Amino acid sequence: MFKIIQGGMGVSVSSWRLANAVSRLGQLGVVSGTGIGTVLAARLAQGDQGGHIRRALDAFPFPQSAERVWRRYYTEGGRQPEEGLPRPPMWTINPPAELEELTVVANFVEVWLAKEGHKNPVGINLLEKVQLPTMASLYGAMLAGVDVVLMGAGIPLQVPGILDALARHKTTQYRLDVLGATQDYVIRFDPRRLFPLDDEAPALRRPLFFPIISSNTLAQALLKRANGRIDGFVVETPVAGGHNAPPRQAAFNDKGEPIYGDKDRVDYTKLKALGLPFWIGGGYGSAKGLRAALAEGAEGVQVGTAFAYCDESGMAQPYKEAVLRLALREEVTVTTSARVSPTGFPFKVVHVPGTLSDGAVYEARERICDMGFLRHLYQEAEGKVGYRCPAAPVAGYVKKGGAPEDTEGRMCLCNGLGAAAGYAQHKGDGVFEPAIITSGDDVVSIGRFVRADRLGYSAADVIRAILG
Repeated sequence: MFKIIQGGMGVSVSSWRLANAVSRLGQLGVVSGTGIGTVLAARLAQGDQGGHIRRALDAFPFPQSAERVWRRYYTEGGRQPEEGLPRPPMWTINPPAELEELTVVANFVEVWLAKEGHKNPVGINLLEKVQLPTMASLYGAMLAGVDVVLMGAGIPLQVPGILDALARHKTTQYRLDVLGATQDYVIRFDPRRLFPLDDEAPALRRPLFFPIISSNTLAQALLKRANGRIDGFVVETPVAGGHNAPPRQAAFNDKGEPIYGDKDRVDYTKLKALGLPFWIGGGYGSAKGLRAALAEGAEGVQVGTAFAYCDESGMAQPYKEAVLRLALREEVTVTTSARVSPTGFPFKVVHVPGTLSDGAVYEARERICDMGFLRHLYQEAEGKVGYRCPAAPVAGYVKKGGAPEDTEGRMCLCNGLGAAAGYAQHKGDGVFEPAIITSGDDVVSIGRFVRADRLGYSAADVIRAILG
């Protein structure tokens, strides 16, 4: 089995190009499914450079759906940046068929391209916190033959059973986290609402499911309470990039960063006793880290940060180069913020001039919520589901019952991470959404991968370094 799992990072940083490169080399390449419908719409509006999306759409098993998505979003020659990028409808508990269709197609395209040209496994990463698109995302990935599903940022108890149902093209549902709920709320997904499955239902294979965990307690809870089979675990330590699990005890250092202690450490002996394979991520992206993980009984390591800045990653080139220069000068810093993410999870931010890590850039940005993936669902007085985000305009958030103090320091990760991958929305008068860069603490040492002849390195360079 593979020794390295390439992490599922950001909005399209873990792109199909990166996953394809890693999988071709015999490790597990992973695409990010978060917000991929919006990303596909943006790529089509930019003219489908290289014709890759068109090639994948031609392989989609339901051609009429592929053509609808193409006609809806494609711009011949690409839009000018000042024209802005398309914004598909935001997800709700009753999504329009157009949005479900786009999400299925987009996940198919990303996985299909990641699998193109080789026969090795490919995975997809999703967030439990982003619940509304999950079933459509999984179905699209499964249509493309995804081999592994990885999910963190929550406790994905419902996903194994959903995978079982989708493998049979069955209608399924997801029980939603709704603040203040006095009843159960679910979102349903029926593949037959979108596709002519009675006439042509492709055979689907149920992928392996690896939840991402941070504690022995969570691993045991998943095995005991999940509604289907779990096939392995990815353990993420507190130094991993992106969202981190909150510490068991609420304590902070003088920078406002959460403090992790002994209670937050995983007992790998106990984890191994559960009888499932596991990989360790966060601070293990080196040959020494791989040896340490294997000594703990792991199958291998999950590596994100080192891959985030390689040639094949989806991060926009100017941000790659900016961070690489900082790392080479030993001036790169990363902060674990308890305030930045609308989810409430700690979130790691790399300090890069001109991005949201710069206080002046953050203060100058006009708040807007036009993507909505991290909105909180809440129960309104009449029992309906409402939607609000603490990173949205403050007045609107408070009007919807949110506490004003919850908005302090929040950043729009939807737009910020999208901008980091080259999909910055134009806001008018030459102003574009600023980016936010996230990485694990290992970002300080990525300079070791950089080649002597240029400012960069490949995914193959990372794999060679780790495998020794």
